[in-house]
Amino acid sequence: MTDQKTQMRREIDEIASAVQRLIAEGSADIARIAGAARAADPRFVATVARGSSDHACTFLKYAFELELGLPVASIGPSVASIYGARLRLSDGLCLAVSQSGRSPDIVAMARTARDGGALSVAVTNDPASPLAEASEHTIDIHAGPERSVAATKTFIASAVSTLMLLAHWTNDTGLHAALSDLPEALDRAGALDWPDLRAAIGARQSLFTLGRGPSWAISNEAALKFKETCQIHAESYSAAEVLHGPVSIVEEGFPVLCLAAADAAEASVVSVADQLTEKGAQVFVTSDHPTTATALPHVRTRHYLTDPIALAVSFYAMVERVAAERGINPDTPRHLRKVTETV
Repeated sequence: MTDQKTQMRREIDEIASAVQRLIAEGSADIARIAGAARAADPRFVATVARGSSDHACTFLKYAFELELGLPVASIGPSVASIYGARLRLSDGLCLAVSQSGRSPDIVAMARTARDGGALSVAVTNDPASPLAEASEHTIDIHAGPERSVAATKTFIASAVSTLMLLAHWTNDTGLHAALSDLPEALDRAGALDWPDLRAAIGARQSLFTLGRGPSWAISNEAALKFKETCQIHAESYSAAEVLHGPVSIVEEGFPVLCLAAADAAEASVVSVADQLTEKGAQVFVTSDHPTTATALPHVRTRHYLTDPIALAVSFYAMVERVAAERGINPDTPRHLRKVTETV
């Protein structure tokens, strides 16, 4: 009997074991890098990335700002690769995230950051890559080979590796415990594929994804994956922004996915979900507390920062099914290839 699973689905199924491997094999190196970061006592953090890796950076932005009190800003790689600017980054930490570690613009910006005085850290699935060579420290995300064009396990491993860095940096026992339990939670999350949401999307070509705080980073990743694997025009907004203008395109039956974790923003996300439902949208939210929106099944973890990781895995399971139902092979998205090398 042949395996009828897509490569994307097989890699979704590998996420829990990839995270377990990262925890087992990567903790010592990440603890060492966290010690270097703690000793450097940076005043800010800069990130460098594109695509799904940039969404992982948005996730770490919220995590670091909330837990470390350090401002985090994304630097456009073209600042170095196209414009050749030199940045003054002394007293800063620069995290460059790339699953391949081979895109020339990411490598150029990482090198520029290091030359500018930043403590530079590469986060990559290839510790022998040019990005690793350009950086002072390297976090190997230990995801194993990822062949599907749509990144899934490398996104999750990148995000988890930065949470591990944070946990070691702050000696947060609660976060360490949640990370230890995370593989089992992700295995359960991958079994959810949200059939009611899939039915609401149907043949529609436009939808919103919403989140707030760390979950907004997952919303950004979700919108990209809808485009990438399903050819659906999805737009991601903060739940705090969608009512300021974007809501104007909402019509009867318009699909909306709201991603809420068990954190301080959950109530506000649920409130917006209910308001959009009252405007005629078909709104689904990963919370048990909506009044008029539809509650989606979800897996909660032992920490508000690991909750969004589980939501991402359930989303991946769902979006792979949406692609299949539309007759699209998510392993070969139109006009795309696995490694995009931009200058």
